Amino acid sequence: MHYQLGKQQYTHDLLTTLMAEASAIVNSRPITTVSSDANDPQALTPNMLLTMKTQSPTPPPGSFVQQDIYSRKRWRRVQYLADQFWIRWRKEYLQSRQPRPKWNKSTINVKEGDVVLLREKEYARNSWPLARIVKVYPSDDNKVRKVDVMIYKDGEHRTYLRPISELVLIESTN
Repeated sequence: MHYQLGKQQYTHDLLTTLMAEASAIVNSRPITTVSSDANDPQALTPNMLLTMKTQSPTPPPGSFVQQDIYSRKRWRRVQYLADQFWIRWRKEYLQSRQPRPKWNKSTINVKEGDVVLLREKEYARNSWPLARIVKVYPSDDNKVRKVDVMIYKDGEHRTYLRPISELVLIESTN
């Protein structure tokens, strides 16, 4: 059976594989943290609950470009489409997790110890980098607009200065 999307035809197998990739993306999003190490927050995801595994599925190596949509290798088509789904999902999901009220409405400041999700463009599919806020920088009006975040990356702890617009609050310390 063939399905047509635009000028391209897709087989049932190709669409089934794409749906499996898309569900892996959706179910890899962090819900909350489960790590007992305060310096290395580990996310709890729907995939962990569904598969009873602690690791999210990783995408195949390589980069997939728009020309792959016309490739004879169907797996390259699926991977390109899955990458496009990842880009839109991450952008639209993070946008929904980070409400931006107008400047005249006050919001709660983030504080030290809060766990946040970093909005990083270069991370691979299904990567949701979590960090812990280690220092806040209040401005003259006592609003926090930038923070130091600590992330565990490449076997070591690293600290970065980030504006709060690039962070999504996952878990607040009260």
